[in-house]
Amino acid sequence: MRIRPRRNRANASVRGMVRETRLSLEQLVYPLFLLEDRNAFQPIPSMPGISRFGLEKLMVEVDECMNAGVTNFILFPAVDEKYKDKYATYSLDASNFYLTAVRQLKKRFPEAVFISDVAMDPYSSDGHDGLVINNQIVNDETLPILSAMAVAQAEAGFDIIGPSDMMDGRIGAIRRALEGAKHHNTRILSYAAKYASSFYGPFRDAVGSARQ
Repeated sequence: MRIRPRRNRANASVRGMVRETRLSLEQLVYPLFLLEDRNAFQPIPSMPGISRFGLEKLMVEVDECMNAGVTNFILFPAVDEKYKDKYATYSLDASNFYLTAVRQLKKRFPEAVFISDVAMDPYSSDGHDGLVINNQIVNDETLPILSAMAVAQAEAGFDIIGPSDMMDGRIGAIRRALEGAKHHNTRILSYAAKYASSFYGPFRDAVGSARQ
């Protein structure tokens, strides 16, 4: 036989060298759901074992994760209805609890990686990831809102901007906005391939998106 696949798996060193898929703690990202009340703790019924945290409780959770070797976190805000409007303006308020939290988290855990969520739905009274005009989600008019949100998050200290909105062209728009604001080293991570998944529903519960 001239073709002998067994020689490529003959010993542990060779197998380790050519193994394609590996999973390690360094690759894991822990989703965390943030509340405005600093001492709050709320289990999420649709996500058993997962809870929403106020910042004080969140600090403890992150500290335990860091000690266990999990260093990457993506933060989602659960925004009270009183802050929501059609244009998600609360997302741009530098004093909002989401941006305030990441400033404090980065100060305490500078070696951790914090990923943001860029989308209108946590802040929108319409409950959608895009701006709604005449009962339609308008793609192009949404991009400036998302771009401004991304810049606000970068300025607060997020290491990676995570657009989850699924608007066409938003990666380019956000990149241009970040460059214009001199956030050259802020990365972008899109994780928007969720449109055919039943797993997205609990996330809407967790952040309290309006159901319009």
